[in-house]
Amino acid sequence: MNEVPENERRCGYVAVVGAPNAGKSTLVNALVGTKVSIVSPKVQTTRFRVLGIVMAGPAQVILVDTPGIFQPKRRLDRAMVAAAWDGAHDAEQICLLIDASKGYDDDSRAIVLRLKQVNRQAILILNKVDVVKKEKLLKLAQSLHDEGIFTDIFMVSALTGSGLDALMPVLAERTPMGPWMFPEDEVSDLPQRLLAAEITREKAFLQLHEELPYALTVETESWEEKEDGSARIDQVIYVQRESQKGIVVGKHGHQIKAIGAAARTELEALLERRVHLFLHVKVREDWQDKRSHYNEFGLDFDS
Repeated sequence: MNEVPENERRCGYVAVVGAPNAGKSTLVNALVGTKVSIVSPKVQTTRFRVLGIVMAGPAQVILVDTPGIFQPKRRLDRAMVAAAWDGAHDAEQICLLIDASKGYDDDSRAIVLRLKQVNRQAILILNKVDVVKKEKLLKLAQSLHDEGIFTDIFMVSALTGSGLDALMPVLAERTPMGPWMFPEDEVSDLPQRLLAAEITREKAFLQLHEELPYALTVETESWEEKEDGSARIDQVIYVQRESQKGIVVGKHGHQIKAIGAAARTELEALLERRVHLFLHVKVREDWQDKRSHYNEFGLDFDS
């Protein structure tokens, strides 16, 4: 246990913001040391605010993994972007993560402009630096430094962990004095049922590749603790059209079996016990417009 006197403890929120697919979830998972947010090569997989909790000496650093910030069009998009800015507004520190391989794109410029408008400084984190030539990297860093809102610039690879050792001490040092808000062995505020649904959603995205747009969601319908210590988890994958149901199930059930096997493997590793996972696919045309679905994820339906 971390024997830190109450009067020496620090605690604070650090919002990790950025354009879609900049690597925010990968960064948060790497800093926490375990998966608390799903990761996909597709953009916009994080749909709601996820907290990752890191103990760093006397500091409890609460990382807020936010949805990617972009120009929203649908109701769900608007709610996700609103959640991202809410997370940033409430945090003591802000980290802007930029994919160095994409450079200073329009989405990142819009975020910088918004930070200027609300008079917020931020820590700049250039991610994926291992795949960018040094000259391009230095030029990118200089152009962003010239914006005048960044207190520090870190160059990292969230995927390999390079550069992260230098980042966490800075975040911890700038965390304000105050009592810890979570038990020191807790790594996330995400309920198990919701985390399990998110893991299955991630596996569905990875398995289906480009076949299915972001027209699906996953809900954990039931969670039964068995006498032998295992857990039975029943989940529903909701799609918007009957034709999408066939894509998720696949020929002879091949796709749904692969999704279930991958999700079960990861759940067993996370829960450290046997998991009996049962997946069902249902059509719900209006799932993106159901207020109860937004409430479950902590999103504002009226954004």
